[in-house]
Amino acid sequence: MNKDYEVIIIGGGPAALAAAIYTCRALLKTVIFEKKYLGGQLVGTDLVENYPGFPEVISGVELTERMQAQAKRFGVEIRYEEVSKLDVANGLKIVTTDTDTYASHIVILAAGADPKKLEVPGEKEFYGKGVSYCATCDGAFYRGKDVVVVGGGDSAITEAIFLTKYVQTVQIVHRRNEFRATKIYLDEAFSNPKIKVIFNTAIDNIYGKEKVDGVVVANVPTQEKTDIPCQGVFIFIGSTPNTGFLGNLLCMDSGCHIETNIHMETAINGIYAVGDIRKNSYRQIATAIGEGVTAAIAAEHKLAELRALEKAKK
Repeated sequence: MNKDYEVIIIGGGPAALAAAIYTCRALLKTVIFEKKYLGGQLVGTDLVENYPGFPEVISGVELTERMQAQAKRFGVEIRYEEVSKLDVANGLKIVTTDTDTYASHIVILAAGADPKKLEVPGEKEFYGKGVSYCATCDGAFYRGKDVVVVGGGDSAITEAIFLTKYVQTVQIVHRRNEFRATKIYLDEAFSNPKIKVIFNTAIDNIYGKEKVDGVVVANVPTQEKTDIPCQGVFIFIGSTPNTGFLGNLLCMDSGCHIETNIHMETAINGIYAVGDIRKNSYRQIATAIGEGVTAAIAAEHKLAELRALEKAKK
């Protein structure tokens, strides 16, 4: 069992990187475990214009790269391993990955969230063949084509606006009669001639041969079905927190978000939760970073207390 690290951070998004910057600056040996790539959902954000300090606007990829460089400068170690389990034994937190087992007094959970699925016929079959959950990642493949965007929040609207750089038309399909998105984004979307909005409508199925050829939508009040030919379907209907590896270890709400106190500490001493997996998180870059910093400072204090106790025993 590897006991080299004082702080283990699970996840590699903004909250995780912010926590690592602070723990490493406090000279705590810190490791980040990330199963895919650093940045999380931030990497799929084309333009970030509400993060303080960047009036000229910055891409999600560049912001991630800057955070990573800063964390590395302070000495964080990044290991691309998938965490499968977290246990507690004899005061230590035991983290099991697909490569090894690690033990530490402090674990910061920053595993983020994955996009929710529509769970309709054709969605799984055509993933990567016309179905996407990231316009920034895949938008350039749809130059001159017609696409459908599903959702009604900020992500759906901003990604629809982004897609207009490449596509011929964007039809936004939303099951309610109004959007939840911020007014500034809605004003921009409604003024864009490439964007058409269809309210009170849900996706019934996604069809095609080798790739997506269209969707069938159903009017929510009447259930009348309509065919919309298109070559791409971009789905932005929320996300599910990546807490499956925790089992029943921690207190969670009905949506599997972890409950914490104001110091980001969970019901278990020395385990903190930050970012999209935390209950009542605002799911913004700035707040995720604030949560990561809060957890890091609380963790530093916790380790100092543990050291003082150990010293008093001797």
